[in-house]
Amino acid sequence: LNRAIANENNKTFGTGNSTETGTNNTLVMGENNTIKGFSRNNIIVGNQNEIANGVNNANVYGTLAEATATNSIVLGGNAYDDNLAERQSIHLMYGKQTTSGSTLASNLNNTAASYFVIPDNTIMYFHATCLAVRVGGTSASGAVGDYWSAIERGVVINKSGVLSIQRERDVIKTSGTTTGWVASTSISGGNFKVNVRGANNMTLEWACDIKITQIKTGVVL
Repeated sequence: LNRAIANENNKTFGTGNSTETGTNNTLVMGENNTIKGFSRNNIIVGNQNEIANGVNNANVYGTLAEATATNSIVLGGNAYDDNLAERQSIHLMYGKQTTSGSTLASNLNNTAASYFVIPDNTIMYFHATCLAVRVGGTSASGAVGDYWSAIERGVVINKSGVLSIQRERDVIKTSGTTTGWVASTSISGGNFKVNVRGANNMTLEWACDIKITQIKTGVVL
């Protein structure tokens, strides 16, 4: 009875789908999909996909896709007998506000101390499109509306818990006074980070749109 009450707002179409306790406002169309619970406002279209516990507002499509981040879009391009998340595309957004020239880690969904976690024995190509715009601050250099944009791209690999990264950056377009502004990717523990730096007495809003191509190998690297 408790499980039924917890899942009363979900709609499932197809056979073998599972919405575990605490799943709400979720739509599933397909077969043998799983939502691990305590999550809200998700959509799955396809088969054998999975949304991790506590993930909200995810859109998951295809076959054997795995969503582990809130507000993500995931496409699984697998055969029915592949491993979960073996080949998939992931779309994420990071954000931050800076007011100084210190380098700070931006956050997944602009939520403090939240980052995308790279699974063990997984390799990812990432393409991060980063944009910053000045919205305030007392610095006499430049003005509100100054902006900076760049693309940071590269590969991260997690070999049994040991991560490494190769990356490159192209500044695309800037306007106004943007000296010192920069975005750069890094790894810390198991986390994928996008670090941003503005300038003293300038209030900048940062947004980084991140597309990931993943192979989760299923073997020890």
